[in-house]
Amino acid sequence: MDKHFRFTNALLALPLFFVLLLWFVYWLEIRFDYDFVENGIYPRTLNGLQGVLFSPFIHSDLDHLYNNSVPLLILLAALQFFYPKQTIGVLGFGILLSGSITWLIGRPSFHIGASGLIYVLFSFIFFKGLLTKYFRLIALSLTVIMIYGGMVWYVFPKVDEAISWEGHLGGFITGCFLAVMYKTEEYKKVYKYEWEHPNYDATHDRFMQRFDVHGNFVNLPVEDEDEVAYFSSDTSVNYEYIENKKTN
Repeated sequence: MDKHFRFTNALLALPLFFVLLLWFVYWLEIRFDYDFVENGIYPRTLNGLQGVLFSPFIHSDLDHLYNNSVPLLILLAALQFFYPKQTIGVLGFGILLSGSITWLIGRPSFHIGASGLIYVLFSFIFFKGLLTKYFRLIALSLTVIMIYGGMVWYVFPKVDEAISWEGHLGGFITGCFLAVMYKTEEYKKVYKYEWEHPNYDATHDRFMQRFDVHGNFVNLPVEDEDEVAYFSSDTSVNYEYIENKKTN
């Protein structure tokens, strides 16, 4: 197991708690005959701003709730496992920013459901994996796009008039923004040797300057007139070997 990725109780607790909270809210509606739809986002109205906070927890029916619960469980678990330091920030800012965008650009209707948050998670995990250039996170990005890549079509208008494409688009933009904003220094590659750096220039390496283009060992080049140069001599030197005699 990679040292960066460790199983914690939060890996199961966070997704389960969040999804159970959605089901609890829906149970309250059924049990006490409440109607929370009007607490959703109604674009460009002061009262509709409350939906920025409340809309992810409100669903129209069981199908709507179920279809959002499964991807939320998967994506929240992936977020907590691979990006534990960023999880709370992504959730908090994801809800606020995606909801605010929906409030600004949405059609004059109530926008409800956690699908905007799903698009936040999908977008963040995909783009963040590519930006980190860490092989395991890139693999995660590719897995996410393979499983949920079809969701991208629903950020465009006219694809399905029954859904809030504005909420999907707001979530997608928010996830991309958070992927750029949040730094993941823990996945930054640590360079052990100077020559591993991407901007390494061998011409400025004092050791590499000892070799010519053919790999022959040479003297360092003289950089200025004050630098001491190396000289060679034609005088031969004779060495005489004297055996070391042991004395008793």
